[in-house]
Amino acid sequence: GLGVGAALVRGIEAAAREHGLTAVDLHAQTHALGFYERLGYEAYGPEFPDADMPHRAMRRAL
Repeated sequence: GLGVGAALVRGIEAAAREHGLTAVDLHAQTHALGFYERLGYEAYGPEFPDADMPHRAMRRAL
Protein backbone atom coordinates (compact mmCIF):
# COMPACT_ATOMS: atom_id res chain seq x y z
CA GLY A 1 0.00 0.00 0.00
CA LEU A 2 0.85 3.56 0.69
CA GLY A 3 2.64 3.00 4.01
CA VAL A 4 -0.12 4.60 6.07
CA GLY A 5 -0.44 1.64 8.44
CA ALA A 6 3.31 1.49 9.06
CA ALA A 7 3.40 5.26 9.64
CA LEU A 8 0.61 4.96 12.22
CA VAL A 9 2.43 2.17 14.06
CA ARG A 10 5.71 4.13 14.03
CA GLY A 11 3.87 7.16 15.44
CA ILE A 12 2.45 5.06 18.27
CA GLU A 13 5.93 3.70 18.97
CA ALA A 14 7.37 7.23 19.10
CA ALA A 15 4.68 8.30 21.57
CA ALA A 16 5.36 5.21 23.68
CA ARG A 17 9.08 6.07 23.81
CA GLU A 18 8.27 9.66 24.83
CA HIS A 19 6.29 8.24 27.75
CA GLY A 20 9.21 6.07 28.85
CA LEU A 21 7.90 2.72 27.64
CA THR A 22 10.43 0.12 26.55
CA ALA A 23 8.13 -2.14 24.52
CA VAL A 24 4.82 -2.15 22.66
CA ASP A 25 2.42 -5.08 22.94
CA LEU A 26 -0.57 -5.62 20.67
CA HIS A 27 -3.14 -8.22 19.67
CA ALA A 28 -3.02 -8.83 15.91
CA GLN A 29 -5.49 -10.68 13.74
CA THR A 30 -3.60 -13.71 12.44
CA HIS A 31 -3.92 -12.60 8.82
CA ALA A 32 -1.98 -9.42 9.74
CA LEU A 33 0.97 -11.14 11.45
CA GLY A 34 3.25 -10.58 8.45
CA PHE A 35 2.58 -6.83 8.49
CA TYR A 36 3.62 -6.53 12.13
CA GLU A 37 6.56 -8.92 11.70
CA ARG A 38 7.91 -6.66 8.95
CA LEU A 39 7.78 -3.83 11.50
CA GLY A 40 9.83 -5.83 14.01
CA TYR A 41 7.08 -7.37 16.15
CA GLU A 42 7.32 -10.97 17.38
CA ALA A 43 4.33 -13.18 18.12
CA TYR A 44 4.16 -14.97 21.46
CA GLY A 45 1.69 -17.21 23.21
CA PRO A 46 -1.14 -19.22 21.70
CA GLU A 47 -3.71 -18.08 19.17
CA PHE A 48 -6.92 -16.80 20.79
CA PRO A 49 -10.31 -15.58 19.58
CA ASP A 50 -11.31 -11.92 19.76
CA ALA A 51 -14.49 -10.66 18.09
CA ASP A 52 -14.86 -14.14 16.55
CA MET A 53 -11.51 -13.80 14.74
CA PRO A 54 -8.19 -15.54 15.55
CA HIS A 55 -5.53 -13.30 17.09
CA ARG A 56 -1.97 -13.56 18.44
CA ALA A 57 -0.22 -11.40 21.00
CA MET A 58 2.82 -9.57 19.62
CA ARG A 59 5.60 -7.45 21.12
CA ARG A 60 8.35 -5.14 19.90
CA ALA A 61 11.08 -3.76 22.11
CA LEU A 62 11.65 -0.03 21.67
